Amino acid sequence: MDKNSLFTSPTYGKMDAVGVVTQIASFIEGDPQRFYRIVIGSDSQARLINSHAEIDFVTAIIVHKEGTGARYFWRKKRLIKSTALREKIYTETQMSLETATEMVPLLRKYISAAKYDFEIHIDVGPLGPTREMIKEVVGMVQGNGFKAKTKPDSWGASTVADKHT
Repeated sequence: MDKNSLFTSPTYGKMDAVGVVTQIASFIEGDPQRFYRIVIGSDSQARLINSHAEIDFVTAIIVHKEGTGARYFWRKKRLIKSTALREKIYTETQMSLETATEMVPLLRKYISAAKYDFEIHIDVGPLGPTREMIKEVVGMVQGNGFKAKTKPDSWGASTVADKHT
């Protein structure tokens, strides 16, 4: 198994996608009367190493029990590519979409869709240099059938994934 396909849980260590969904299902079953939000968000950090741009992309999956806590899982991929902001944001969004495409069929297999909302958090907002990209990346996410959240509501990308870049 490719190490880039494994997720890390601060609580449970390394696991594959099925392990992540099993842990999410267990978390939800622990308090089945509550409603949950499952979030996917990505963030990146660029570095210059030996005059080559390397970017660490982190994608996080969070299961949030409204009002009382959460569990999260993350994976990191290092790519050698341009550090242009537009390209980084597109890559972050694409990585979140790829993870959603991988995880949603598993989530539906193990957990009733009536128990949770599903969102993709994008690290763009109305302030700063990413404001011009909001419509484009939100359109990418919605065009793939998912609900998109941007700053200041995109904590899955800007806080959780950012913690591991």
